[in-house]
Amino acid sequence: MALDLTAEHKILLALATKAQKNAHAPYSNFYVGAAILDENAQHHASCNVENAAYPLGQCAEAGAISAMIASGSKHIKHILIASPNDNFCPPCGGCRQKIAEFADAQTEVHMATKKGELKTVKFTELLPLAFGFDKE
Repeated sequence: MALDLTAEHKILLALATKAQKNAHAPYSNFYVGAAILDENAQHHASCNVENAAYPLGQCAEAGAISAMIASGSKHIKHILIASPNDNFCPPCGGCRQKIAEFADAQTEVHMATKKGELKTVKFTELLPLAFGFDKE
């Protein structure tokens, strides 16, 4: 279900879209941006960075989490993933587990299309039995 954008959604979308433009995706041409709102009301954004040795690349979500941790924060309240096309772009399995490390049952995952349509789900809907997710 697509939702209307709140002021916070607009901030996260703008940050994710700005980061998305800097993605390094010469192999897939699939440019992704992600932005996080943490427990201290700080924002963190990143983009995907591919590598010729495929498993060495980094997803946008992982980069945003790293930026959050580097700033001293430890909790994801909201994360938004900006897709490069008209489809919603959910986090990959590895990123779902990375998000789980810093999420709780109230953490919201927002997925935005290139047109700015938004779909929001609770993190537990994406990975209901995450390893170590006993923060309920």
